[in-house]
Amino acid sequence: MASLKDVARLASVSLMTVSRAINNPELLKPETLKQVQQAIETLNYVPDFSARKIRGKSSRVSTVGVLALDTATTPFSVEIILSIEQTARQFGWSSFVVNITSNDDYDRAVRQLLSQRPDGIIYTTMGLRDVIIPESLHKSRLVLANCISQDKQFPAYIPDDFNGQYAGICRLIEKGYKKPLCLYIPKETLAGKIRREAVEAAWANAKLPAESLMQYHLEFGDEHYIDVVDLINNHCPDGQPDFDVVVCGNDRIAFLAYQILLSKGLRIPSDIAVLGYDNMIGVGELFYPPLSTITLPHYQIGQEATLHIIEERQHTDTQHVPCDLLERSSF
Repeated sequence: MASLKDVARLASVSLMTVSRAINNPELLKPETLKQVQQAIETLNYVPDFSARKIRGKSSRVSTVGVLALDTATTPFSVEIILSIEQTARQFGWSSFVVNITSNDDYDRAVRQLLSQRPDGIIYTTMGLRDVIIPESLHKSRLVLANCISQDKQFPAYIPDDFNGQYAGICRLIEKGYKKPLCLYIPKETLAGKIRREAVEAAWANAKLPAESLMQYHLEFGDEHYIDVVDLINNHCPDGQPDFDVVVCGNDRIAFLAYQILLSKGLRIPSDIAVLGYDNMIGVGELFYPPLSTITLPHYQIGQEATLHIIEERQHTDTQHVPCDLLERSSF
């Protein structure tokens, strides 16, 4: 790997000049800066920011460390990580990710994160969760993304699941749907509880009968997605559905609902409407017809959490990021 000395030698300048080109380029003449930059590019030199940080240089690059619980290993919330990286870079910060899964050594991951001496830490999870923050992170500049702490003492940015689901149901009511089959994500999840509460609130506020809501929570675990088949079939006596819309806890449930409905010769949305939740990246437009869904604002959550650190925001409460209804063609 190329060193600072290698760059100085190739550019025929001093080590101090190379350092200025990296940290304070405005202090160099344009021709000198170009000379050094060409040498850096030729040698593919990567500045050692961590070493500079240890030496306490005032010109160091500020860093966001990300403790990612299942976030970077699934396709459902990876946009949070992407947003953190892009937002940090936009403001001249660097970022790094320590990824852990539910089965990993949690303490080891935290030690690894802290060893890098980040200026701020973002704790993020796949799926809205209630998390316990270890004591070793309590003195850090910490912000939560897509999760909340049990003691509520840390700032957090989470999806506004209630108002997102509420708006979706209000739109269905406005369009005349009155017999929803609601297939929620597990009741053990925070989002599953919140979204069901939103459906019931929208229904009650429209003065519609509670008994017309047909509601089910899937069991916890990916293997239970297939239960959607029986749930829908049970509501199709003699092949005729007793519902006019399927309200899906996420787009994966909607994917199964589409297959079952279409296999029965039912047309979407003229026979049965479908509403999803999540707006999985690159998926919604692949449904035929394209799936109407409620967006999870993962990119915005990552962005706000990063700006919380960079802008040194002082609030410690929970901020709800809007979940917008994305109306396509399934209702």
